Amino acid sequence: MSLTLHFHPLASFCWKPLIALYENDTPFTPKLVDLSHEAERAALQALWPIGKFPVLRDEARDQTVPESSVIIEYLDRHYPGRTMFIPGDADRAWQARLRDRFYDLYVHLPMQKIMLDRLRDADRQDRQGVEEARAQLRISYGMIEAQMAAGGRAMEETFGLADCAAFPALFYGGMAEPFGSTHANITAYLECLKARPSVQRVLQEAEPYFHMVPK
Repeated sequence: MSLTLHFHPLASFCWKPLIALYENDTPFTPKLVDLSHEAERAALQALWPIGKFPVLRDEARDQTVPESSVIIEYLDRHYPGRTMFIPGDADRAWQARLRDRFYDLYVHLPMQKIMLDRLRDADRQDRQGVEEARAQLRISYGMIEAQMAAGGRAMEETFGLADCAAFPALFYGGMAEPFGSTHANITAYLECLKARPSVQRVLQEAEPYFHMVPK
């Protein structure tokens, strides 16, 4: 099989390309990486010295592709399926990329800040950083809620790149900083995403690891 995805089922950024692969039933070999295992971490770093997943390896084209958004765009171009994740129209394409960046930078990253801080010893916790992350999430939630009032998807059209980015960001975001009753549109959108078979498969594969999520 040409494609191998190096990932972990619990890692939120890995969910993005997994959803895309499952949406189009794209054949690939899953390679689970345990970063706490020295040999597995070294093998990942041999592919991508940064040492973070996901990383897609395409043997047929002799390409190593890191970063979740880039992996999805690579799949769109070289392994297209029934779902196209980047719109063909140039203006819609940059808007899709903008929404993807928004979810990654202004929901996903502050969410991770909060969740990872929970794993630290009390004397090493970054309380100011966490409060700043919570404030960023509240701003982002307000912007998403307003945008969702005009349509039910991240791009208000068909499922695509922005939706792949939105699901893990909002799923874990709701654990880090709950949406509250004032964000009914976000809640409805997240439930809509959960109903997709590709997303359900990602959640099922992650379920055995959910006990590791910091509360």
